[in-house]
Amino acid sequence: METPVSTAVSTPDARVTVRCTYREAMRAAIREAMHRDPRVFLMGEDVGRYGGSFAVSMGLLAEFGPERIRDTPLSESAFVGAGIGAALVGMRPIVEIMTVNFSLLALDQILNNAATLSHMSGGQFSVPLVIRMTTGAGRQLAAQHSHSLEGWYAHIPGLKVLTPATLEDARGMLWTALEDPDPVLIFENGVLYNMEGDLPDDAGPVEISHAAVRRHGDDLTLITYGGTLPKTLEAAERLAKEDIDCEVIDLRTLRPLDTDAIVTSVSRTTRAVVVDEGWRSGSISAEVSARIVEGAFYRLDSPVLRVCTAEVPIPYAKHLEDAALPQVETIMAAVRQSVASDG
Repeated sequence: METPVSTAVSTPDARVTVRCTYREAMRAAIREAMHRDPRVFLMGEDVGRYGGSFAVSMGLLAEFGPERIRDTPLSESAFVGAGIGAALVGMRPIVEIMTVNFSLLALDQILNNAATLSHMSGGQFSVPLVIRMTTGAGRQLAAQHSHSLEGWYAHIPGLKVLTPATLEDARGMLWTALEDPDPVLIFENGVLYNMEGDLPDDAGPVEISHAAVRRHGDDLTLITYGGTLPKTLEAAERLAKEDIDCEVIDLRTLRPLDTDAIVTSVSRTTRAVVVDEGWRSGSISAEVSARIVEGAFYRLDSPVLRVCTAEVPIPYAKHLEDAALPQVETIMAAVRQSVASDG
């Protein structure tokens, strides 16, 4: 199967943009990294002949060969461990784990080896490893394949945790991650793979340390990341018709969190709603809420509110899955509640 061909168009400022999907942007990032550095290779289940479970690596086996596009046995612990070993001896492996729930089979390797070896060796060893995995629900894959566990990994010192939610970040975060001496986990929300848009033809690496303001506003700060960013932006646009002007912060990186960006925005708008596809208890939304209280408590005009996934195993039935997940309407309802509060 051939790689989809994107259409290039010229923008008013003469820059050439390419119409592509999030999936194609990720593929372009992998291709660029492999052309840049012969130490880079991709390994994981079905990444080669099958083209990746989500078609991200489609066509790369023919381009780079089986030495650099490596299909692995069905053992996450084994191939993540192999990736750690390769990183220790100077390679730059990209390890693909099919979905985030399967990463639990490699948790010992990630938590006890990748995240700790630099510390335990007194800085003598580094682990420049990138692990990519699909996260999130909304695709009727039922309870075992619909987890949003990136918040769990954001709890672990020694890791960086990235959640690209735009074409630019899907295209640009990988190379920056590969240059990092420490392990980086990239969580790609499955609902974003078909997202389509215009990407500059010369799009390249982006920094991975800061949150981004995706929409400016004065009345309330909406804070989110990953697959819930499009819903949050849609909610903000619809609320603008009700004269509620929301600022939207895309966290982008969950570890380390850009606390300054969060506190600066909330201190100005004085209200905050955190949107998180993870479960509410012990979630990233809880951490963000705590940091707002620690850094901007006396600036708040109402309590920090959260819109999270219902604390149930994700249902298979479409109407139940939709009811369990954050939606545009539930985000809007939380914003209206916050704006109506007197603090």
